[in-house]
Amino acid sequence: MFLSTSSSFLLATILVALTLKQTNAQLSASFYATTCPNVSSIVINVIQQALQSDPRIGASLTRLHFHDCFVDGCDGSLLLDSTASIQSEKNAGPNTNSTRGFNVVDNIKTAVESSCPGVVSCADILALAAESSVSLAGGPSWNVLLGRRDSLTANQAGANTSIPSPFESLSNITAKFAAVGLNTNDLVALSGAHTFGRAQCRLFSNRLYNFSGTGNPDSTLSTSYLATLQQTCPQNGAGFNVANLDPTTPNGFDNNYYTNLQNNQGLLQSDQELFSTSGASTISIVNTFSGDQTAFFQAFVQSMINMGNISPLTGSNGEIRADCKKVNGS
Repeated sequence: MFLSTSSSFLLATILVALTLKQTNAQLSASFYATTCPNVSSIVINVIQQALQSDPRIGASLTRLHFHDCFVDGCDGSLLLDSTASIQSEKNAGPNTNSTRGFNVVDNIKTAVESSCPGVVSCADILALAAESSVSLAGGPSWNVLLGRRDSLTANQAGANTSIPSPFESLSNITAKFAAVGLNTNDLVALSGAHTFGRAQCRLFSNRLYNFSGTGNPDSTLSTSYLATLQQTCPQNGAGFNVANLDPTTPNGFDNNYYTNLQNNQGLLQSDQELFSTSGASTISIVNTFSGDQTAFFQAFVQSMINMGNISPLTGSNGEIRADCKKVNGS
């Protein structure tokens, strides 16, 4: 078929527009379809191996993705070690002596580099690791959107202020979610990741003995659950013992987290406040997810995709790190 001059011009204009759109495109599930088609299976295999000796690792890897995305976007900045010019986010308050799984990320990166050198970013590895971890624990699976590049620096100060704290009020946490474009439904859905994993006593022991200076435990804790937690976390203990975030199915990804909240068995203050804050819009969402696991899974997938879209570096921004712990050439 032959095209007129005007038609040829129109076609050329469309092609240029499409090229620009692709250049500025956000993320795509098929980003590595030709350059590293096996990347997902590589990630899964490494995590499966790690799970054999560490049942907590899936929750820990999911948390790394969360803590990375909330600081200047999903750019792998959390993975950088300190240097003369970089203050590592690993040493920020929400991360120090708390975030874990960096060795597994390094193992994934090594395996990916062996198959597809210089192609897959550390930021994308975090996103893929989170999806694999959730799926392997019995949760939903989804097509991870990919194409992120890695940051050239870290933001320790930002990590100290941007990552939601278990001690904060619901209104403060909601504001932190809103600051990165996530809404209340995202907040409740993503909090459901606390359906697996552990938390250190120091992150909730204030609820067990002297909550808000009252001299009494947090009244929103069930008395039986309180007694169990006090055994795990003695009043003058060091604070590094761990308790299951979900006392019912601690290693499985399900909707029991929300039923726990209804039963006053949310481990962290920030968990229980989703249900126990009077008049909060989060209460009805908790009730929905508690009664309908499919609804929770669908919402969780969408919210993980939403979170994964926070300010990614794409195109020529950033780099593809050869080693997730350091910028190239350092």
